[in-house]
This record gives sequence, C-alpha cells and structure tokens, in this order.
Amino acid sequence: MTYINDPREPPEEIVEQTPARIRVVRIVNALVHAVCWIFALVLIVHILLVFGEANPGNGFAQLIDQWSRAVSLGLRNLFTPEGLKLRTLFNDGLTALLWLIIGGVVTDLVSRIGLPGPKRVWYRRPLS
Repeated sequence: MTYINDPREPPEEIVEQTPARIRVVRIVNALVHAVCWIFALVLIVHILLVFGEANPGNGFAQLIDQWSRAVSLGLRNLFTPEGLKLRTLFNDGLTALLWLIIGGVVTDLVSRIGLPGPKRVWYRRPLS
C-alpha cells in the first residue's frame, strides 16, 4: 500500500489488485506443493523409523507405516535387497523423490496453463 502526498490534493491510496485467476493458481499450487511435501515427509519419517529400528507395535510407527504404504505409488517392492533397511531406503527414498518431482511438474503445468502471458522476457543488449 503506497500513499502519495501532494499538497494540492488529498492523500490517495494506490492498491494493486491481484486478478482472481492468479490467486486461484497460487492457491492450487500451494496446495499441490504442500500435499506432495507431506507425502515425501511421511516416507522420510518411515525410512528414519526403520533405520532407528522403531517398535513396530507402537501406534505412531504403525500410523506412519500405513501412511507410507498409502503414498508409495506401488513402488513398495521395486527394489528387493537382502536387508529391510536397504529395501526401505531404496523404495521409500525413490518414492519420496518422485513425490517432489510430481509436485514440481504439476505446479509448473498449473502455472503454465492458468497464468496469462509469457513466462520469460528476453532483452537484447548491444555489446559494449
């Protein structure tokens, strides 16, 4: 908010209004970004619990295990090394990385489709 003071005129308030379309795109992108990060964090917490050898009978460990199964994108048994820790690291680590990539791609697509005008402006300067 900027006020322009001119002694001859009363103060005037200048307000920049963001078009509704831009606000919607920002809200959708924020939601997609938050959901993908939450899914990735659940998978990372699951990896940490497995590496820390958490009690599988604990309610929190069971909750995280169930959530990590739900967001695993079907990659739960993609890699099958001998140890549980290595298997969890590879499978859940890859899935967490994929959630972050999916979030970035979806937010980029929403921005490209939803926002008007060119994204980049190139300027040509003379060499001096």
